Amino acid sequence: MKHTLTPRRWLVLICVMLTASVGDTLLGIGMKSAGPVSVHHLGALLHALANPTVILGIILLLGFMAGNLTALSWADLTFVLPATSFGYVVVAILARFWLHENISVSRWCGIALIIGGVGFVANGPSRTEHSQEHISTAGPI
Repeated sequence: MKHTLTPRRWLVLICVMLTASVGDTLLGIGMKSAGPVSVHHLGALLHALANPTVILGIILLLGFMAGNLTALSWADLTFVLPATSFGYVVVAILARFWLHENISVSRWCGIALIIGGVGFVANGPSRTEHSQEHISTAGPI
């Protein structure tokens, strides 16, 4: 049986992708303003964690984690991860137009490969079916 995704499940995947992309971008903005930190200097790290942009990025990444857990409850990891990897495209677009970063041609080519890969994964089933015999003999992991 091929598992197809409902519009609600596609919305969860889109939210996972967007919260990760925007959350990571906000962390990038916040950390550029906070300056270099190190685990050997926890004071600087704690100061960076007080940055409102970093806090907002962390909140969005917590939303990403909740959505990711939701998606993994009804789809295989090998489906969810590639399906949400379109977020790399979103990050590149945000970095280019919001952070004004230069993106090389080779990076754009890599992003195009990601888009192609997402297309292959999205056309496949979201969940692997296992026979009852396979499940009962597999034992604990």
